[in-house]
Amino acid sequence: MVVSVLVEITSRNTDKMFDYVVPENLLEKIKVGVRVAVPFASRIIQGFILEMKEESEYQELKELIEVIDKDVVLTSELLNLGQYIKETTLATLIQSYQVMLPKALKASKKRKTTIKYERWFHLAMDKESALNLAKNEQQKEIILKVDEEGEVLYQNLVMISPSSVKTLVNNGILKEEKKECYRLAHSNLESSFTHLLTQEQKQVVEKVLTNSKRTYLLHGVTGSGKTEVYMALIDEVLKLGKTAIVLVPEISLTPQIIARFRSHFGEIIAILHSGLSDGEKYDEWRKISRGEVKIVIGARSAIFAPLENIGIIIIDEEHSTTYKQENNPRYNAIDIALKRAKTHQCPVVLGSATPSLESYARAKKGVYQLLELPHRVNGKQMPKVHLIDKGKINSKASLYFSTILIDAIKLRLEKGEQSILFLNKRGYSSYVTCQNCGYTEKCPHCDITLTYHKSSMMLRCHYCGYAINKKRKCPVCHQDSFRDLGTGTERLEEEIKKLFPTARVVRMDLDTTTSKGAHEKMIYAFSKHEYDILIGTQMIAKGLDFPLVTLVGVINADTSLNIPDFRSGEYTFQLLNQVAGRCGRKDLEGEVYIQTFNIDHYAIKFASISDYQNFYLYEMNFRRQLKYPPFYYLTLVKVLSKNEQKALEISTIIAKILRRDCRECNVLGPSMSNVFRINNVYRYLVLIKYKSEPKLYETLEKILNHYKTQAEFSIEVDFNPLFVS
Repeated sequence: MVVSVLVEITSRNTDKMFDYVVPENLLEKIKVGVRVAVPFASRIIQGFILEMKEESEYQELKELIEVIDKDVVLTSELLNLGQYIKETTLATLIQSYQVMLPKALKASKKRKTTIKYERWFHLAMDKESALNLAKNEQQKEIILKVDEEGEVLYQNLVMISPSSVKTLVNNGILKEEKKECYRLAHSNLESSFTHLLTQEQKQVVEKVLTNSKRTYLLHGVTGSGKTEVYMALIDEVLKLGKTAIVLVPEISLTPQIIARFRSHFGEIIAILHSGLSDGEKYDEWRKISRGEVKIVIGARSAIFAPLENIGIIIIDEEHSTTYKQENNPRYNAIDIALKRAKTHQCPVVLGSATPSLESYARAKKGVYQLLELPHRVNGKQMPKVHLIDKGKINSKASLYFSTILIDAIKLRLEKGEQSILFLNKRGYSSYVTCQNCGYTEKCPHCDITLTYHKSSMMLRCHYCGYAINKKRKCPVCHQDSFRDLGTGTERLEEEIKKLFPTARVVRMDLDTTTSKGAHEKMIYAFSKHEYDILIGTQMIAKGLDFPLVTLVGVINADTSLNIPDFRSGEYTFQLLNQVAGRCGRKDLEGEVYIQTFNIDHYAIKFASISDYQNFYLYEMNFRRQLKYPPFYYLTLVKVLSKNEQKALEISTIIAKILRRDCRECNVLGPSMSNVFRINNVYRYLVLIKYKSEPKLYETLEKILNHYKTQAEFSIEVDFNPLFVS
């Protein structure tokens, strides 16, 4: 017997299968989709069996060394899905398979699968016999406890006496059994969720159920009860004996949504996201593959959950950029969802208060079916929005808060209500500069200024991680004249504590949520009103539901407008609309205060009145004129090298090849990336615009294969990039 193995090496040079002979002692263990250890050149590496056959066209084959898995890791559906990812992203096949799996199941000699066990004890004889053999009262107490409960965890027995447990086992009175257990602890969050649907919600559910093979775009304003619709749809799917996948864009959203789902569905839920440990992810994956759960909730990678008989796939906040993988393979979870839905003949529901223009345009064309929830549940009004011109702010109290916003926060504190303050910039300040000579501290490895973090007194690069202590004197003019410019969440927290010394303030950003479970603890504490004010970045803008929040303040609405990207207006509209939707969700009225220098910008104006329709029309006209999505497709080619001249040379050659071979494309560049150098690697871009180009994939694959042996530079291809930089 011969097997074809895809080895763990990600190089395009080895992007193919290698044949190995199966020794007699391993014949019964081999299956397509399991991991194996094989000799490769002078080392032993791991890989996946993709094919089994009687003989090979090659002579003198090496022997398989070990079969690692008892059960199949890559199911037939996942094997096909890997091929699809390879074809649509031009990644290698091993990259396409590895991205689907938790670390414990990836092919790698560095990782070993670990299973957690618990020690359980039961009586090895009848109670009377055991008591007769007991030497002291502690042993008798243990025997009676085990007899009463049938079997008892070791932790519950050692509290009586560890030595007595050991003696009882040695004397054959107690018998020990190790049982596999799962690591993930349940959330502390409680849910006060109602499951009675409004008439609008019922109509949405009925429409999805009448045609279960379509893709639906659920456009519902913030607070319209999209989550209740999701749960009602899953209820119907479970009645048919099928399963469901629910994707959320942020780790910070999972604690609340899991609490809601658990309160309704119980323990048939598995969770998959990057906040879990490797062991926890492995446990959740095993639950899913064993059929112990019916619902999988998680971030982007949860779309690969090995569920059987999927009945629905739901993607909440479908507009979120986090559904697109930033490195190879650059897949979009929505595309994978559509592919899996086709396999399982089930619906996909894409939900958002601010759908991406591409999705809404598809709905308008009938590619997706549009469903709408235009009203908040219980007839609640959308929060009132106040636009504050930062150019006219003259507040003596604060550099960052207008007098109007300060008064509004003060009123909430007096009334015992909560506030959320949003700023999409972490750290203490954007950069540190010398007032005397103008010197600015920059990263030596990247073309970017260092961000000051006051809590650690460090200047950090948010691209490569480089960090240094903040200097007191300028290294150029040697004057003590460094000044912090710009505003980050850390400085905002300091300022709000000065303004309101008695207020209980919590900050939620990447710096404060690095420890395990930090998201959940903060959300739980804020939901219990242990804090009055929540300060945060983008992670607090979506999906969170706090009944006592009646004020949202956006400190600088221009941050996302300044992104050098054609989607900056769309991102700004979505962000403002989403963060505004965090307040006034229950019985209390909400107000939103947006501070901006661009008070007349269309994205800010439309967001202030929650007018998606007119924003869509305005933005689509702009996209049409400039030939951007959804009217044109985009593909981005990046050339990266530590040699700037080499990067420019190769990117120029690639642009020429594309112009020659892909006549239907508009090829732009090469041009320098917005951040030209990251970690001492220079980046040149070639942008391709096209409506239809049958030769594009073929041409790009030829280019990648032609240069696959080069070590001096690398080439990255990103189809439908979310950021053109």
